Amino acid sequence: MVKVRVVFEKKGRAKYISHLDLNRCMQRTFKRSVLPVWYTEGFNPHIYIMFALPLSLGYESSVEIMDFNLNEEVPFDEIIKRLNAVMPEGLKAVRAFSPVNKHTAIKSASFHISFQTEKPEDLSHKFDEFMSQEQINTVKKTKRGGEKLIDLKPDIRILDTSVSDGRFDVNAVFPAGTEKNLNPSLLTDLFEEFCGDDVKGVNVERTGIFMGNMNQEFV
Repeated sequence: MVKVRVVFEKKGRAKYISHLDLNRCMQRTFKRSVLPVWYTEGFNPHIYIMFALPLSLGYESSVEIMDFNLNEEVPFDEIIKRLNAVMPEGLKAVRAFSPVNKHTAIKSASFHISFQTEKPEDLSHKFDEFMSQEQINTVKKTKRGGEKLIDLKPDIRILDTSVSDGRFDVNAVFPAGTEKNLNPSLLTDLFEEFCGDDVKGVNVERTGIFMGNMNQEFV
């Protein structure tokens, strides 16, 4: 058995594919690719696929990670070629390699957040004011269905911000993985509420997945 890890993009209309549907989509993709994929054993055999950090519906990503097994060795560039030949619009395999680390090694993820607005400069100033608060409190749902009050500020690292015609952009790093996981929507929802009608729309794209600091890319 040969273990393989593929990094792929999920953009455009594909951002509206749910995680469950993505799994189904990849099952069909592998069958069409004619790759010698390994199936699970038992009453209901299926292609083994494992995704790292399922993406929220409506988010784009340039770094989606998918693990699977092959019954025989296939060159990595051939794997990418076969997958891209049958992947639907918006999904694109970028690179393939042998996995080095377990998914539990993931500690953080970077995101590009774009706020649509008629007044990008004003929104930039409001964001500085928003982030300068002593605490940025919000309610987060727990795994058991409850709720708890958390302060986002200590866990969010703002890398940079920029303004352009009709847009205010933020690059930030959030905790991600099994120990702590913060969805960027916790921040964007609070900021939209803080700004009122100045925000006309929000687009979020995951740009990286890391172990510890940003110098340790997850591989």
